[in-house]
Amino acid sequence: MKLHVGGINTDSDLHPLIIAGPCVIEDEGTVFEAARRLKEIADRLQVPLVFKSSYDKANRTSVTSFRGPGIEKGLRILADVRSRFGLPVISDVHTVEEVGPAGEVLDMLQLPAFLSRQTDLIVAAAKTGKPVNIKKGQFLAPWDVKNIIDKFVATGNTNLFLTERGTLFGYNNLVVDFRSFPILRSFGFPVIFDVTHSLQLPGGQGTSSGGQREFAAPLAKAAAAAGVDGIFMEVHPDPDSAKCDGPNMIPLDQVPGLLKKILALHTLTREAY
Repeated sequence: MKLHVGGINTDSDLHPLIIAGPCVIEDEGTVFEAARRLKEIADRLQVPLVFKSSYDKANRTSVTSFRGPGIEKGLRILADVRSRFGLPVISDVHTVEEVGPAGEVLDMLQLPAFLSRQTDLIVAAAKTGKPVNIKKGQFLAPWDVKNIIDKFVATGNTNLFLTERGTLFGYNNLVVDFRSFPILRSFGFPVIFDVTHSLQLPGGQGTSSGGQREFAAPLAKAAAAAGVDGIFMEVHPDPDSAKCDGPNMIPLDQVPGLLKKILALHTLTREAY
């Protein structure tokens, strides 16, 4: 399947797209370190990479949770990432009002899972003409995504990516239904697997979400074998000190080994899809 993001034009049958970076922009130093190291890894492994970090985390568990620097400073930092490291950049948009300024800077817009049915937001993002990654709501069946697709393509934009990020499974837990991947892919759009958010324990620590990053490798490998077009992973130099989603982020020094396994499985199994 052909993928077009920023300066990346690739075929997911040959190379899975990787979307990676810290959950939220904590400070310039952390973001630039992550971008530099991810760029080196991507170049070495010859894999297309889009750098992700959020300028605002609008859906946090607690009112006291760190949200990020905000849209103005955050977009400036992401623009610096692109100019310094030559990486396309993606971030979440939460309101129609954010779409305009974000679309001027970002190479790809992302709609968070909890906002995946917001019609006005979907249409506004699509009308930028940019690629848009929409995360399937934790509360949606995979076939329900067809309604999201119809809203998006009604604008004339067809550069849409669909991301599976787990389904609510009782309280404070998510589960990945691997039937979702072929169902989503049957709609004709690239399917990304968000391995780290699928390992969240939403609200599981009272005033913050927990996570189980120890299961990132088996889930990512399973998704690669199931035929996804890309992998989304949040990574951090030191997840235990991160200001957001630390329990489910992957340490940067583990990323090369994990990507090698993902790429090997992708190559081995792709002919079946």
